[in-house]
Amino acid sequence: MSPIARNAERSIYIYIAAISAVLNAVLLVAPILASKLSADLGLQPAQVGLIASVELGCFSLATVPAFLWLRKVNIRTLTIACLLVVVAGNVVSALAGSFAMLLGIRAITSFAAGSIIVVILSLSAKAANPSRAYGLFVVSQLAMGAVILFLFPLIYAQRPVSAVYLTLAVLAALCLICARCVRGDELRAVPGERSAAKRRVFPFACALVAVLGFYIALGGVWTFMGQIAIGSGIELDTASSMIGIATLFGVAASFASTLVGENSLARYFVLGGFALMGISVALLYGMPGMVRFVLAAVLFKIAWSWLLPFLLAEVSRVGGPQVMNATNMAIGGGLAIGPLLAGSIIQSAGGFTVMLSVALGILAVAVLASVVVFRASDARATALEEPASRPVGPVAS
Repeated sequence: MSPIARNAERSIYIYIAAISAVLNAVLLVAPILASKLSADLGLQPAQVGLIASVELGCFSLATVPAFLWLRKVNIRTLTIACLLVVVAGNVVSALAGSFAMLLGIRAITSFAAGSIIVVILSLSAKAANPSRAYGLFVVSQLAMGAVILFLFPLIYAQRPVSAVYLTLAVLAALCLICARCVRGDELRAVPGERSAAKRRVFPFACALVAVLGFYIALGGVWTFMGQIAIGSGIELDTASSMIGIATLFGVAASFASTLVGENSLARYFVLGGFALMGISVALLYGMPGMVRFVLAAVLFKIAWSWLLPFLLAEVSRVGGPQVMNATNMAIGGGLAIGPLLAGSIIQSAGGFTVMLSVALGILAVAVLASVVVFRASDARATALEEPASRPVGPVAS
């Protein structure tokens, strides 16, 4: 790779890491925002939950119109425009005096942020080292989550919710600098892509099932990790500390996957990660004591943080030009369905055993879908190599 190409690739990595960390921060500070919205604006739990649902929903719904514009627009211009909307939206959110106004502003702000995330995922697929790009996408968010987990409660404990929104506005404004890291035409459509995509419908569907299943299981189990600990007799403060430690292990695992990058063993990393997730879920059966709970939490966080970049890289190789756009919808859908499904099962079953069993079943489906993805990736690689191996001139008989 030439120095110019290397600098361009480095700029794309900076764009991916910085912007994804900041734009996903609002989802990471959701627990802090929930308590402060209740205290400052006097919102009921249902209203707070609706704001969170609308925010996450609009974040994912940005995928729908992106099917029309993703391959046509200048992504530098789009990034600047959407970041300005995010900045303005967070400033107005800080000033909002009513529930209805806040709900509408958060919907618009999240839609703009989700549009940029679509670009980031698609751009990662076209990077010279997709696994490294997705690794940066994951590790930047986990690192931001660790900062929020340990510092935000201290900084904002005595400050109103407006201070949180204004901080998010400042961070988004700083990301405007990163818009210069892309030329703008990186995602332009290439002739012949659409016809090639039609021949990969089944692998494309399996890719989405793998990602959706992964996030449903992840969201369901991780959301209720604290409640599982409490149900086992572990105090809330202790459980929170242990989950915080597990998060740090997750940051380390995703950073390690970023350093590894593209690797011929990537699919085994994915399958090994799924296996480790299954083992960690199994450790939560019954009423785990402190040691078993900590081991399960740490293994779970390490496993999903390690496998996700490699899974996304494999997924990006089998679909058409819109594969990562659709993947963004699967991610959002999984994050929304997971906690809702798990909570409903726990409430109806009166415990965690059935929920954990369902999570294991969903992980098994994700594994099977991933195997189809791996085979399709091999088939596509072979098809791309064949034209290059054929002689250009006529073959003498």
